[in-house]
Amino acid sequence: MRIIETENNGSDYPDEKFLNLPMGITEEHAKAIVRAINSGFDDNASRYWKVVPNDYKLIPGFEP
Repeated sequence: MRIIETENNGSDYPDEKFLNLPMGITEEHAKAIVRAINSGFDDNASRYWKVVPNDYKLIPGFEP
């Protein structure tokens, strides 16, 4: 499992980024990390972190 930072507002161009952690962490550990990071922000924060599969393809930001 991997962890990404993404947009919280449902944009078509969320400019996602991976959290730099060793590959192969368990889903349980990934979810614990995400809970810890997200707990510092309210539900209306512009960005948040979530758990995704190892083969997840990042969605880029807007490029005119």
